[in-house]
Amino acid sequence: MQITPTRLEGIALVEPTVHGDARGFFAETYRQNVFAEAGIDHDWVQENHSRSSRGVVRGMHFQTDPGQDKLVRCARGSIVDVVVDIRRGSPTYGQWEAHELSDENMRQVYVPVGFAHGFAVTSDTADVVYKCSWYYVAETERGIRYDDPDVGIEWPPGLELKVSDRDRDAPLLRDVADELPYEYAAR
Repeated sequence: MQITPTRLEGIALVEPTVHGDARGFFAETYRQNVFAEAGIDHDWVQENHSRSSRGVVRGMHFQTDPGQDKLVRCARGSIVDVVVDIRRGSPTYGQWEAHELSDENMRQVYVPVGFAHGFAVTSDTADVVYKCSWYYVAETERGIRYDDPDVGIEWPPGLELKVSDRDRDAPLLRDVADELPYEYAAR
């Protein structure tokens, strides 16, 4: 598999080697030693699976103290996966990037603590599976608005977005900036 850093420091795009023939395919989606060699060394403690329909937006979410690193993949269908840098003092603070994840390209995105994460479903149905470095704790769950004008995420054009009340009513990044527990540390 190939693990490639992206424009936002800390984010990595993972592309497994797929072995396919007329019967189907086989792909190794996680191998601890390969990830460790790329600087992603975790004992994953939780794995989540969500199913959503076309246009559903989930995000932009993050956990505070201690936070959650995530390894995200789309096991069925396709999504546009989005991350926003929310590390105070980062040269890319408030910037975002997006990656298409699908059951065909089999890409994964590694999202470390200090980034808000979300996605939009671009297929009829999508199953998103992600590993977490720490357990979900409801009291530490936070988010920023998916359509924060200062961040300016460009969701897929022509997609009728379906957003939960919680995500629609989330605060703007500028309104929670002083409360963010994440400080940028150059690697």
